[in-house]
Amino acid sequence: MNWDLLLTNASLATFAGEASHGLLTDAAVACQDGRIAWIGPMRELPRASAATALEVHDLAGALVTPGLIDCHTHLVFGGDRAQEFDLRLNGASYEAIARAGGGIVSTVRATRGASEDELFAQSLPRARALLADGVTTLEIKSGYGLELETERRMLRVARRLGQALGIHVQTSFLGLHALPPEYKDRRDEYVALVCHELLPALADEGLVDAVDAFCEGIGFTRAETQRVFEHARQLGLRVKLHAEQLSDRDGAALVAEFDGLSADHLEYLSDSGLQAMARAGTVAVLLPGAFYALRESKLPPVEALRSHRIPIAIATDCNPGTSPLLSLRLAANMACTMFRLTPEEALRGVTVHAARALGLPDRGTLAVGKRADLVAWNARQPAELCYWIGGGLVRQVWIGGVAATPPVPIAP
Repeated sequence: MNWDLLLTNASLATFAGEASHGLLTDAAVACQDGRIAWIGPMRELPRASAATALEVHDLAGALVTPGLIDCHTHLVFGGDRAQEFDLRLNGASYEAIARAGGGIVSTVRATRGASEDELFAQSLPRARALLADGVTTLEIKSGYGLELETERRMLRVARRLGQALGIHVQTSFLGLHALPPEYKDRRDEYVALVCHELLPALADEGLVDAVDAFCEGIGFTRAETQRVFEHARQLGLRVKLHAEQLSDRDGAALVAEFDGLSADHLEYLSDSGLQAMARAGTVAVLLPGAFYALRESKLPPVEALRSHRIPIAIATDCNPGTSPLLSLRLAANMACTMFRLTPEEALRGVTVHAARALGLPDRGTLAVGKRADLVAWNARQPAELCYWIGGGLVRQVWIGGVAATPPVPIAP
């Protein structure tokens, strides 16, 4: 059988096993039918198979990693919130802006007013920017519609983005993101609408891979979140949660009770939440872009996460209000500089642990049988990917063993 793709003379950061970066130097990786078919040192490369490979690239020592995975984004939305950025820098708090009708609700208005094609046109450049930064798997949440038709449009656009770019898009239904204005004094009715109408309809259409919620003082209570999670479980859907970003609402423990994929943000994570996550195997997703944009000072408990051996993932949280961030590699840099993660922790956080946060065990490492999502970098050692602040380091992206479309060109 001929290999479809063979990369030779590479430094492979496999992230397989516990060794530093799972690094293999002077190595090669071969792909067949969208999967990794062989990986190992150049001296062990099967010469007969190498000679018949359909596409061969000699990388002259360049670094190759698994495709990056952005496991928490709100990438599909209408308009922007640059004015609120200005307000925050002039002293207004995030909570004050939200309570005055800004924040999430302002994006809801803009998103409801956009057609599906308009949402697609606005979102496509954002997705392309992440692809150009090495992202091959992307999670996109709904939550800026808060009624059936707009939530449906958002999720359909998310699927279209994956098809247009050839990347894998995982969707999360975020009906409990904010209380829509028309339900201002009818919270219970809105939660019932999410449980009994929105979620079942969208899941039945195949638009939902997981269910999320914003469990917070300016969001939804633990009890309200639990109601939605119970309905998600009845539909066979996994759950994740915006938890403990601005205060401790015991959300991390709740999502762990439902064997949740991840608890995200976690600046105010409690000891009981830590213990529940550790027991359940729930991934901690840290979002340094939001921490930076909101000028937070309460750090997530990284040392406690380490001591409880809770997997740590990193994501952009790309959204119009609190994290207009279009580089996952920059998010990894921020996680190192602000949260004091090591470069290896940050890079595992955007590969193997990010895959786990999406329930996708077939990617995130370089190993035989895994998806052939690969990035060749203009770098020699893994730490460079966190060391450089901005700039384009991607040399080439392959998704399922095929060069990315639209192509990310090999640099001269």
